[in-house]
Amino acid sequence: MSSLGHGIAPKMKPLSVKRSATVAALDIGTSKIVCLIARLKPCVQPESLSRRSHAIEILGIGHTRARGMKGGTVIDLAEAEEAVRHAVAAAERMAGVEIDSVITSVSAGRLQSELFHATVHVSGPTVANGDIERVLAAGSRHSLRDGRVVLHSIPIGYRLDNARHIRDPRGMLGKRLGVDMHVVTADVAALRNLMLAIEHCHLTVEAMVATPYCSGLSVLADDEADLGAAVIDMGAGTTTIAVFADGHFMHADGFAVGGNHVTMDLARGLAANIADVERLKTLHGSVVGGVSDDRDVIAVPAVGADEREPPHMVSRGNLVGIIRPRVEEILEMTRDRLNGSPFAADPRGRVILTGGASQLSGMAELAGKILGRQVRLGRPLGIAGLPEAAKGAAFAASAGLLIYPQAARVEHFEPQRTRQLMTGTDGYFARVGRWLKESF
Repeated sequence: MSSLGHGIAPKMKPLSVKRSATVAALDIGTSKIVCLIARLKPCVQPESLSRRSHAIEILGIGHTRARGMKGGTVIDLAEAEEAVRHAVAAAERMAGVEIDSVITSVSAGRLQSELFHATVHVSGPTVANGDIERVLAAGSRHSLRDGRVVLHSIPIGYRLDNARHIRDPRGMLGKRLGVDMHVVTADVAALRNLMLAIEHCHLTVEAMVATPYCSGLSVLADDEADLGAAVIDMGAGTTTIAVFADGHFMHADGFAVGGNHVTMDLARGLAANIADVERLKTLHGSVVGGVSDDRDVIAVPAVGADEREPPHMVSRGNLVGIIRPRVEEILEMTRDRLNGSPFAADPRGRVILTGGASQLSGMAELAGKILGRQVRLGRPLGIAGLPEAAKGAAFAASAGLLIYPQAARVEHFEPQRTRQLMTGTDGYFARVGRWLKESF
């Protein structure tokens, strides 16, 4: 975890557009832990997903109920570690391979976005790869903060002398090269314990990706990312937000309120077990009332009731009356966060809802009223081999982790060997020194 100590989360080496690769994604959420193993093969994608360089074929999938997690944060290391082992083992059995590294998602740690600008002198008459690497490194250094870890350093536009909004300055004439960077950070404590739970399973964290970014990569078509869109991932313990414009990831935010809060409201309001009301929410939950709601009744087992006793009956209208206020609160908090983001300046931008808690009946209709935007529900696009149960919105972030290696090339990447030589913490001589200390 030495990279976290220096304020930068692990970042994977960019994937070659000409080579195949086997990758493993580990999505550790509040309600479930998902491991996906997939083969990425170079191919020409359809026009709606033209930014993807590889086709994705699922080889193995494993998922289990999350334990030791709350709001995307590890609260019991042993329980979280055991759940991760179960999910990974199931995926490995199905794929017939053993994995040693994973790409994992991050929804906790108070995700925060900042924009930075950096400038360097061009070393020759035209801009070369080395100049771009220097200006990206300068932008990344500006973003380091005590107690925070940089998850993403994404260039959203270059400047060359007085010219702005340059997409790729390579080979162009100029003297001063600048870059505008979107940097996403998170609290180091949340990431440290997440990495620890994974490393205890003898796995290396190859990269850490903000959950809303994963979801956006998974559910957005190219046109939506170009024209402007906000992806709202409504998870069990957190709701996270990603804003895209001009094809770039422009903003991230989140808060620790999600579908579990709806479940707890139901458990208290109906005096029922959490497992029972979770099932009721899934089967009968809605945020929009119907004309027959007062006549439709649902059986609810009481807390600690004797199995021989009949359940008490509640109307569907009562169910909606408990669910809707909490969902309205989540959507209003989302609206306030969007109003403080670049998305507020684009009244035509649409909203895509995804995540397990977005699947309540009537959610898109209610969100459209509260957010004042065109809203649709999003699910993973362009993933082959996903079982039917994993094709829905609840698996959007998990699928997005498999798409991320194709997008990682736009981020600033510092070779691992260079980082080790700079920090002196994980180089060859440091490892030998630790071994001598521990052995003699």
